[in-house]
Amino acid sequence: MLDPATGEMSPRAEALLYAADKAQHIFSVVRPALERGAIVVCDRYVDSMLAYQGAGRVLQLADLERIARWATEDLRPDLTVVLDAELRDGVHAKADKDRLESAGDVFHERTRLFFLELARREPERYLVLDARASREEIAARVAARLTPLLSSVARR
Repeated sequence: MLDPATGEMSPRAEALLYAADKAQHIFSVVRPALERGAIVVCDRYVDSMLAYQGAGRVLQLADLERIARWATEDLRPDLTVVLDAELRDGVHAKADKDRLESAGDVFHERTRLFFLELARREPERYLVLDARASREEIAARVAARLTPLLSSVARR
């Protein structure tokens, strides 16, 4: 889906394909891991779908969220880390862009602002970090935020 050779795709078809991917990931990876008592880390989840396909592609967020929550059995992460960057430091800096990365500045600004709005609404569930920070600084901040969460999981 990310290959630029795919060409233009219906925003609804794109959203449904991402929802199907998330449903399969929950079924084959996440649910079994949770049942084993494992901690699960994903690099993209429902918030990304809402940001990219909802805010970015301008689909109705309520409809999209209903589909995404159904596809993921309404499983929600304890923490979402947002690596925030201005367009010039993020997508503009990439030389070899995929289909979504090539979607244009307006798309990416809507997506970025949506992530930041989600984080503003639920600060206890989000950690927004400057993507330009060093890997060591990012890792330290994530670890500091995860430590209490992991302690509470260990007590369950």
